[in-house]
Amino acid sequence: MRNIEIIIGSQMGSAEYVAEQLAEQLDASEFSTHLHEQPDLNACQHPLWLVVTSTYGAGDYPDNLLPFIEQLTQHDDLSHVQFAVVGIGDSSYDTYNLAASNCAQLLTDKGAQQLLPVLKVDVQDEALPEDAAIAWLPELTQQLSLAVQ
Repeated sequence: MRNIEIIIGSQMGSAEYVAEQLAEQLDASEFSTHLHEQPDLNACQHPLWLVVTSTYGAGDYPDNLLPFIEQLTQHDDLSHVQFAVVGIGDSSYDTYNLAASNCAQLLTDKGAQQLLPVLKVDVQDEALPEDAAIAWLPELTQQLSLAVQ
């Protein structure tokens, strides 16, 4: 059983719901997930991370993710981490999924290995955000299966 830390950044609940749906699907397969609704770097014990975050305001991180981002900023070496990011955003804003992109860049800058490009889910699309993320899940599980743990 492979362990995945699911780090949630959610202001209004959409990203949290998507993360819960992804966790349910992953738990039904060969993975064991650990949801972090109030993420803390010290609680992320396993090297596989899935960040699911919305963008709030003018491209900002959701409030619940801010302390975690501050911890990442102060951390020097995350080379043991392999990650993927799912962004939930609204393409009618010029800051569309900026928090997800910024989070991926921060993790990469700290030495973490990005497994896949950021999945940018648009709430303006006809598909529900969780359906778009679940459709992407086989691509993620393939990469997670190849990841070193």
